[in-house]
Amino acid sequence: MSVTRRYREAWEGFWREAPEEPGAVFWDAEPALTIGPHLALFEPYLADPALPLVDLGCGNGTQTRYLADRFPRVLGADLSAAALEHARRADPAGRAAYRRLDAADKGATQALHAELGDSNVYVRGVLHQCEPDARQDLVDGTATLAGARGRVFLVEPSQAAKQVLTGLASGPDGPPAKLAPVFRHGIAPGEVADDAVPAHLRAAGLTVLARGELPLVTTEYRPDGTRIELPSTWLVAGRAA
Repeated sequence: MSVTRRYREAWEGFWREAPEEPGAVFWDAEPALTIGPHLALFEPYLADPALPLVDLGCGNGTQTRYLADRFPRVLGADLSAAALEHARRADPAGRAAYRRLDAADKGATQALHAELGDSNVYVRGVLHQCEPDARQDLVDGTATLAGARGRVFLVEPSQAAKQVLTGLASGPDGPPAKLAPVFRHGIAPGEVADDAVPAHLRAAGLTVLARGELPLVTTEYRPDGTRIELPSTWLVAGRAA
C-alpha cells in the first residue's frame, strides 16, 4: 500500500509553510546533537560503509548534508516535495542527492533498491508519525532498501515521550511555537509502543543487532531555558548472516 492522500497533503502543507532558517522546525536540531551521536552507535555495525546511505524521511536535509560529508554516496528521501525543495536550496553544491519517495509503497522501494543496490538506511522519528496502517509497510520498505548487506538505524520517541508532548501541548499558552504547526497540519505525533518497533523490524525479516535509549533532542526550549528532549529508543537491524 501507500500512504493516504490526507497524510501526504498534511506533510506538503507543513513543509510549504516551514521557515528556511536552521532550527525553525521542532525536530531539526543541529547534527552534532542528533546524527552525530547516532552515527557513533550505527557505524560499528555497518557491514559495508561504502554502500549508499539513504536518509529516509530526510525533511529539509539538515542531517543528510552531515551524512554526505562522511559517506561516499548519500540520498535524502522524503514523501514531501516541499521538504525536498527546502533540502535542495540548502545544498546548492549538491553534496547529497534527493528523491521523493513513499517508503510504504512496495513498488517504489523495490525500484529504488534496483537502482542503488543494498543501502544503509537512517530513519529518525518517522515511524511514530506514520498512519498506523502504514507502519509495517514503511518498515518493510526500509528492509527492501537495506537488502542483504545494508544496515538500518531506526530511532523513535519512546512511549514516555507522549507524556512529554501532551504536557507541552496542554499548557496554558498552548503548544510551543515550533510544535504548534505540527498539530495544526494534522500530523500530531502518534504513539508507537516500545515493543512494537522491534516487532515491526522482525516482521520485515530483519534481525535486531543492537538497541538502547538516548534523548531525542529538539530545537525548542522550555520557559526556564532548558532544551526540550524526548525519551527515545534506537535500534540497529539487518539481515541475518
